Amino acid sequence: MIQFDILVRGAGAVGLTAALALSRQGWRVALLGEAAAPGGDDVRAYALNRSSVALLQGLKVWEAIPADARTPVFDMHVQGDAAGAVLDFSAWTQSVGELAWIVDAAELETALRAAARFAPHVTTVGHEVPAGLQVLAEGKDSATRARLGVNMPRRAYGQRGIAARLVASQPHAGLARQWFRSPDVLALLPLDRPRAGHGLGLVWSVADARADELMALPESDFVAELMQASQGAAGTLELASPRAQWPLSLAQAEAVHGPGWVLVGDAAHVVHPLAGQGLNLGLADVAALAEVLAEREPWRPLADARLLQRYARRRIGPTLAMAGLTDGLLHLFASPAPLARELRNRGMSLVNHLTPLKRLLAARALGS
Repeated sequence: MIQFDILVRGAGAVGLTAALALSRQGWRVALLGEAAAPGGDDVRAYALNRSSVALLQGLKVWEAIPADARTPVFDMHVQGDAAGAVLDFSAWTQSVGELAWIVDAAELETALRAAARFAPHVTTVGHEVPAGLQVLAEGKDSATRARLGVNMPRRAYGQRGIAARLVASQPHAGLARQWFRSPDVLALLPLDRPRAGHGLGLVWSVADARADELMALPESDFVAELMQASQGAAGTLELASPRAQWPLSLAQAEAVHGPGWVLVGDAAHVVHPLAGQGLNLGLADVAALAEVLAEREPWRPLADARLLQRYARRRIGPTLAMAGLTDGLLHLFASPAPLARELRNRGMSLVNHLTPLKRLLAARALGS
């Protein structure tokens, strides 16, 4: 019987990355979980920061993603719900090549699965096997986390995210656009699929009732609503994929480690997608866990409580900070109160003129 050092539960992007990162240290890794079916049905797009890209580069996965499935973001334009309330970020002012990368979700997972198949220390298994440490990367509805009795209080936002692929009449030029308006958040992200230079990824966070309305509309009427919401800033838009939706919430597991197990990714925390940091948080979990295990004392076993506590300490601050930021921004921009509206729009305009503060905010988002 094959003996494994680590069992990774979950074959999504975070689980696959964890299996690859830990196997590169020589650990014998078992990967358990159903892989998503390949194909073009997944319309999600991920925004990856510099740290996430560096992790994927180190695993030799980044270069395997087709060039048209990873598009650099050179500039970002954020608009409030009052005239003149804008916030602009530029790679040039940050002295970096790009602010972020927008990546086709299906192609990322395809590249990760291919790497896992050829990784010498990764074995895909169809059932639970004994291992010194279990890494739970099963997502926000993790069945193993529930069986372990770990609570993960979830606060529903009463919103859903709507995703789709679009084609615009104007070239995107590497510009990501975002609108913060009471009560929705709209993002148009540059992605060279389905058309080089003119493809966009849509992420639209709206109230549940509004989501029902938008999802029920014929394509032409949905595009008309989107054109009105985006004020034609990206040119004439066409829908180039089916629409997908999912409920939005805020959640944090009450414990991220225990005897013989550790949580990573959405199994440990869920945040609102308005900052595009969900997958970045999960990949940062993987990087931190890999670092902690690489630095462990030779006599300390993988499941040692103090070792896993080091991982928890490294991740609790960044995770709670991002949860607080996204939650605070959402409530600030969702409020219809005149004072809140005045505060958020004046604040955006003020920050836009404070270059050092803008650089700090961008550096945090870049994973610096």
